[in-house]
Amino acid sequence: MTTPKNVVEVRDLRKTYGDFTAVDGITFDIHRGETFALLGPNGAGKSTTIEILEGYRDRTSGDARVLGTDPGRGGLDWKARIGIVLQSSGESGNVTVAEQLRHFAALYPNPRDVDEVIAAVGLEEKAGSLIRKLSGGQRRRVDVAVGIVGAPELLFLDEPTTGFDPEARRSFWKLIRTLQSEGTSILLTTHYLDEAAQLGDRAGIIAGGRMVDLAPIDEIGGRESRVPLVRWLENGERREQRTTTPATLVTELVNRLGAEPGSLEVIRPSLEDVYLDLVGHEHASDLSADELNETEAAR
Repeated sequence: MTTPKNVVEVRDLRKTYGDFTAVDGITFDIHRGETFALLGPNGAGKSTTIEILEGYRDRTSGDARVLGTDPGRGGLDWKARIGIVLQSSGESGNVTVAEQLRHFAALYPNPRDVDEVIAAVGLEEKAGSLIRKLSGGQRRRVDVAVGIVGAPELLFLDEPTTGFDPEARRSFWKLIRTLQSEGTSILLTTHYLDEAAQLGDRAGIIAGGRMVDLAPIDEIGGRESRVPLVRWLENGERREQRTTTPATLVTELVNRLGAEPGSLEVIRPSLEDVYLDLVGHEHASDLSADELNETEAAR
């Protein structure tokens, strides 16, 4: 089923908990070397999907292949080919950065050089520092270092910059771009739509357990959703018009009115605008990830 160009292939994936359907027949591929952003509101089915692909959760039906292997049956050789950066880390803070990475590097058959990994995540000056004494952003870099020290072919990044300040997020993006340039395939989940736009090649949007759109980042939502909106005041009334040629419309308005209209705005829809149009508020009552975990534990 899997071809060399794909690192992940999912077909009609489903996960149910009693009468509740968390993942409802989604299908998608992740190409080798690309960053694929899996987006959706809380409880939409993202975490369940990713846990299935990581081999942590069983699927109810459908097919999944990660690096050519059913993740539910992946052995140690398969696990050595993937890297996982969870939303929060449970590692001990009573060891140094270097000690932590040497420990994890020893678990892989062909790990990256530990010193090179420390340099790649920008922690050379903190290599001998205890992890518990690092800032939140620095600890997150340790998480990423642990995720990449095994030289994974596929890296799962689950909400990697939650809690980062803007400067730390941009530094983190630079690190991810370095991994991208090295050919690492990445599955990214994030609630920051600008992050998905900056890092993603393609995106899949899940709502209510279903894939509502799947396309390159700049094509999500279709052409119509990307048409700019021109707003202006005319004779005291607010007017607006969508047009693929906003400059032409503005010129026509100036010629007709004899001056630039008041409160003139040209709004080009962002990925966030398109995302909100696709998802809306209809799934606000979906179960949270914590509720799903509790349901799974009770089974």
